[in-house]
Amino acid sequence: MQTLIKNIKGLAGVEYGTKAMAVCGKEMDKLNIIEDAYLIVEDGRFKAFGKMSEMPSGNYDTTIDAAERFVLPSFCDSHTHIVYAGSREIEYIDKIKGLSYEEIAERGGGILNSAERLRKASEEELFIEAYNRIEEMISYGTGAVEVKSGYGLSTNSELKMLRVIKRLKAECPIPVKATFLGAHAVPKEYIGRQDAYVDLIINEMLPAIAEENLADFVDVFCDKGFFTTEQTDRILFAALDYGLQPKIHANELANSGGVEVGVKYNALSVDHLEFIQAEQIKALMASQTMPTILPGAAFFLNMRLSPAREMITAGLPVAMASDFNPGSSPSGNMQLILSMACVNYRLTPFEAINATTLNTAYAMGISDDYGSIAVGKVANFYITKKIPTIEYLPYYYGTNKIWKPFLKGIEHNLILS
Repeated sequence: MQTLIKNIKGLAGVEYGTKAMAVCGKEMDKLNIIEDAYLIVEDGRFKAFGKMSEMPSGNYDTTIDAAERFVLPSFCDSHTHIVYAGSREIEYIDKIKGLSYEEIAERGGGILNSAERLRKASEEELFIEAYNRIEEMISYGTGAVEVKSGYGLSTNSELKMLRVIKRLKAECPIPVKATFLGAHAVPKEYIGRQDAYVDLIINEMLPAIAEENLADFVDVFCDKGFFTTEQTDRILFAALDYGLQPKIHANELANSGGVEVGVKYNALSVDHLEFIQAEQIKALMASQTMPTILPGAAFFLNMRLSPAREMITAGLPVAMASDFNPGSSPSGNMQLILSMACVNYRLTPFEAINATTLNTAYAMGISDDYGSIAVGKVANFYITKKIPTIEYLPYYYGTNKIWKPFLKGIEHNLILS
């Protein structure tokens, strides 16, 4: 099946020849855009593109006129927690009144609140809620998503979450990556004996997850008040036996050592990074690990901002994901993340687009097939509404600028309840 998109005002994020796995440093401010372009998709993959004056003749199953509209690769959201039960708007009030993330957690709120609700929910309930969230994310332009466990905090509940994610993989129209985050918080029954919970993760959870092939990655909340570098090291070392590459929550609340332990174990990404400093930037420069910033969480929690500009100036790549979760970032709108990247973190629009597409694809291990428009890659992309420039996307924040999302080259009809 062939689809032709013609008269495209600007075809952005195109790659010629050898495909990049990620973009770093000053290269992040480069975005190939073809003006007055065409795009041909065949059997779910990009087949050809170029200027309208060079468009080949042919018969196409579907032709779409994109006059005055831009075409971009779909966002890749490399950090979410979208399998959860209920919401946490009461804690939102606590935040408004000035309670810190740690204070809310100490009162039994935060992650422990979500864990209690999740244990009572059925797999079917969790699946329906998460599927609806993914559909909403698609409506805002997301074409790939990573989903973490971590609200179970017991073997049975963590397995329940991961089975839901496995079903999302099978039934959702976009690629889903599964991350085991049993070390998200210390459950109530293990407070005061945290090492025993780490033992449970290593000796019971990891083998059970491997037996059912439920996870692609392993994650640990390596930060102040959560898991130490020593405990993180133990979990990551044990996960090596099961082929699980790390993706680490690091340096959100303090200079925790999470970046260093992530680099030690060749983490695909280290995420949050509000407290990253020159020493950690240097460690990342010598690694293949993607530094990933979560603007929604810093905004919602009113936290200090990760030094994205310093990282890019040093020559690092930067990715930006939504951290969609009920407690600290209740939104999966990657267009909003694009705007925050520019307004709060001072990325240029081109840098922000690269940070939310190709670099987040890398942070999911899928940039060989997603994150840019290149011949042979999977045709997940979107057509914008009629907008004047590419810079208008982050500039005009708060509204959905997408006209039509396409997944595997087919216009996606949204299913929202």
